[in-house]
Parts: sequence; structure tokens; C-alpha cells
Amino acid sequence: MTLTAEQERQNAQDHYNASLDLCPARQLLEAISSKWVTLVMLALEDGQQRHSDLRKRIPGASQKMLTSTLRSLERDGLVLRHVTVAVPVRTDYELTPRGRSLLKIIFDMKEWAEENMDDVAASRLEHDSPRPAFNQRKDSSLHLS
Repeated sequence: MTLTAEQERQNAQDHYNASLDLCPARQLLEAISSKWVTLVMLALEDGQQRHSDLRKRIPGASQKMLTSTLRSLERDGLVLRHVTVAVPVRTDYELTPRGRSLLKIIFDMKEWAEENMDDVAASRLEHDSPRPAFNQRKDSSLHLS
């Protein structure tokens, strides 16, 4: 079956629609939107870091979580791993040019979070606080609490 140019464009657009489960863009967004990915990339902004140095710079990151995050970033081509054969073996990590290109977006998100954290905290507090009961006339079926 031959497709028209419009049908081919639509198929290509559907293939890269981030709202679709199997879209590669959606899968990449899921991978790079993790808290740990953001923190690791920010920690690597200054250059090569050893695994132990990254753990010190990222409080709360377990060895397992950090290793998993670094492997994922390496797999996606955002981080390079350098192994130096010595006793003990030394492993350093650094951002690739692709990883560095993502830093601007991460810094923008970090800046937005810092600028808006007080307002977001106030909104959360307002949303989560108990609301006064509101009752209409007794014969009404609408009761909000």
C-alpha cells in the first residue's frame, strides 16, 4: 500500500509524539527527568568526579542509586566513564558534549524551582489544609467538606 506524503508525515508525527507510550522522546523524557539525574548532572558540571566524590556532593544518594543513575546516563550518551587501572582501580565520570547541552535546561529548572519554591510551598499548604464545611439548604444534595 502506497501512502500519500500527508499520511507519511502523520505517521512520522505519531511516531514522535511524547504523549504516546512507545515514543522514543517520551522514554528519554522519563529517563532525564529523575531527581537523581538532575543532581548528578549538576554535580558533574565542574568536571570529572569520582564516584565517592559524587556521593559526598549528593546527600541521600545511595551507592546503588548513584551507580544506577550513572549507568543510565552513560547508556544515553550524557556521561563518560573513565577507568584508570591502578591499585585500587579509579573510575571517574564526566559529562559528554550532549550532557553539557542538557545542563542549560537543568539550570533553568533549578532556577525556576528556587524562585518559586516559597509560592509552591504556600499553595501546597493551602491545598492540603482542612477546608471549612459548606452546606447549602438542608434539602439540597450538594454538601462540600
